[in-house]
Amino acid sequence: MKNDRIILGIDPGTSIMGYGLIHNKGNKIEPITLGVIKLAKLGDHPLKLQRIFERTLALIKEYKPDELAIEAPFYGKNVQSMLKLGRAQGVAMAAALYQQVPIFEYSPKKIKQSITGNGNASKEQVAAMLINLLSLKEPPDYLDATDGLAVAVCHYFQNKPGTEGKKYNSWKGFIGDNPERVG
Repeated sequence: MKNDRIILGIDPGTSIMGYGLIHNKGNKIEPITLGVIKLAKLGDHPLKLQRIFERTLALIKEYKPDELAIEAPFYGKNVQSMLKLGRAQGVAMAAALYQQVPIFEYSPKKIKQSITGNGNASKEQVAAMLINLLSLKEPPDYLDATDGLAVAVCHYFQNKPGTEGKKYNSWKGFIGDNPERVG
């Protein structure tokens, strides 16, 4: 794992897609940018997919991330919604593949667990933890933006340089190696 890398995190959506970029230098992370891509006004689903592809490609070309972390679709009651979300995720992944950016996928529960310690945390709890962890000046207008940032931070925590395969036998050891995760 590289000690200096840029990670693009994406929370795919067909109405709003959230994204966040972080710069990982050694054992530190800094936010680069976060935001949303609004898609609700594009009524046609194929047009939304085209916009997701184009904007993801633009983010990759502008920030040159070393890795893409993306939230996996979760199973809900509405199969059509899940299908559309899966397509949105696939199009964002295709943009990364087109630019030879490695892709890493995380479940919503894994992302929340990684950021807050609680796999059932609310979007607001995730945002509050990220604001504290990354010293963000102010919360973004959309929680989808912090959700995208959360995916990038989750990927950093899951693939932290120097901790590959490291196992802990106590909380004290984990906290000693990860003081930034304790608030």
